[in-house]
Amino acid sequence: MNWRFKMSKNHNKFKDFIGLWSLIPESCKYQQGEAPVKGSYKIEYTEENIVFTMSWTDNENKDFSIEFSGKPDGKKVPFNGGALADEMAINAVSERELNSYAYLNGKELMVAQRQLDDTGMAMRVTQVVRLPDGTNLSNESIYRRQV
Repeated sequence: MNWRFKMSKNHNKFKDFIGLWSLIPESCKYQQGEAPVKGSYKIEYTEENIVFTMSWTDNENKDFSIEFSGKPDGKKVPFNGGALADEMAINAVSERELNSYAYLNGKELMVAQRQLDDTGMAMRVTQVVRLPDGTNLSNESIYRRQV
C-alpha cells in the first residue's frame, strides 16, 4: 500500500484490518434485528484516524450504510449519535483485535469487536448492545477480505 502521510506508531496494531471486506451472510447470528442478506465493511486509515464504512442490504432489499471514524487510542471522544450515543472510543487491542465502543451519559452501551482469523483473510465482527435492564444482545457476522 502506498501511504502519502506519516503512519502512527500504533498503526502496526491494526494494519491488517485495513481493506474491503464482504459479508458471508450464512455466518450471521443475530439476537437483535434481522441479519442482512449482503454487506460490506471498509476500513481505511487517514492521517491519524481509522474510518469504518459499513453497507448492507436487508431482507426487504433496502440498502443502508453508516460511517464513523476516530483515533485508535482507546480514549473517549464526543460523538453525535443522537439519543443513542454521545461519546465513542476506538481501541487497537492487538494485531488481531480492533474494538469500538459507544457511550451515553458515561455508560458503555455498545461494543463492536473485530477479530481477524489466523490467515488475516476473515474478520469476525461481534456487536454487543447493553440494554437498560442489564440484558446483553449480540450480533455476530463473518466477513471475507476482498482481494
